[in-house]
Amino acid sequence: MSAAAPRVMVSCGEASGDLYGAALVEAIRSAAPAADIVGFGGPRLRAAGATLLGDNREFAVTGVSEAASKLWKSWKMLRALSAAARDHRPDVFVPIDFPDFNFRLLPVMHRLRVPILYYVSPQLWAWRPGRLRTLQRYVDRMLVIFPFEEAIYQRAGIPVEFVGHPLVEAVASREPRPLDDLIPPITARPAPVVALLPGSRPNEIAPILPVLVEALPRILAAVPGARFVVARAPSLPDDLFAPIDRARGEGTPVVVVAERADDVLEAADVVVTASGTATVQAALHGRPMVIVYRVSPVTYALVRPFIRVSTYGMVNLLAGRPIVPELIQADFTPARVADEVIRLLADPARLEAMRRDLAEVRRALGGPGASARAAAAVLRAVAQA
Repeated sequence: MSAAAPRVMVSCGEASGDLYGAALVEAIRSAAPAADIVGFGGPRLRAAGATLLGDNREFAVTGVSEAASKLWKSWKMLRALSAAARDHRPDVFVPIDFPDFNFRLLPVMHRLRVPILYYVSPQLWAWRPGRLRTLQRYVDRMLVIFPFEEAIYQRAGIPVEFVGHPLVEAVASREPRPLDDLIPPITARPAPVVALLPGSRPNEIAPILPVLVEALPRILAAVPGARFVVARAPSLPDDLFAPIDRARGEGTPVVVVAERADDVLEAADVVVTASGTATVQAALHGRPMVIVYRVSPVTYALVRPFIRVSTYGMVNLLAGRPIVPELIQADFTPARVADEVIRLLADPARLEAMRRDLAEVRRALGGPGASARAAAAVLRAVAQA
């Protein structure tokens, strides 16, 4: 395949990877309109122009015990991608995060002599650092989105480029769509707005959302007039949100807004968010937050001994210190969530200090153009192959 019409294979296995992958595909097509892009992803990747060999929405889970239920589907998808690579050798392979799946494709691509540019680093600095040896063996270049990751790969002797975080541009360039027209009471002032972002995967939301909903009456009792908005990620079953219907029936003012997380964040005074990409998204909006998370007891028992960080939320890791509260596993209770939200809403000075800290995090993530820089690196790899 000529450099003028590169063939790129992309593999991303969850909602955030689909978002980053779609932006990357758009940037590649902008620079090389004839590019043939195939792989594994979700609706955003397809909409950006990639030909999908599999839909990642069937695979989006977190945790060791949860992932076991997807092993057969994962094996079939790995076989399909491997066969496609052998039959129509790509000029470059771009795995995006999702290491438990993508690492199994690395030796396949290596044997086919396909250059590998790994976009969005696995969190090996948080747990399972032994994965670094796999990356040393197979990956030609890491394209990382957090500044502290660059030094990790430099020390390991792996070529690396900090391209910046793709959400910086996504948030900065978005068309503001206030919630006022859609749901007038939500942004009414002075009543504060509390945004709830319970995650994007079904097995993530199931243990998190009911706890958040239980916290709402406690918040409302201490902060009369408070309004609550839930940001609902795409492609989720309705039954996951049954706790909200029950809360409404008991008089708690909760509104669900589908597929408009940025608009929900923009309307919020305080955010309660599942740990993950949404914490970065909230930071880019400058919104004070409380980070929560819970996985199955089996998963937590298996993983906890290998975790190498003292904080979980990305904004705290980027800041190098705890700037927002985290409620993880046993600490994640309705009472604790309510207490943290009430404390924030009752303390304007603390809110302002948190906003200043989050502004520092925003600056550390780099300027707009991450997807274009990643695309340029991918196309350079094609030209040099």
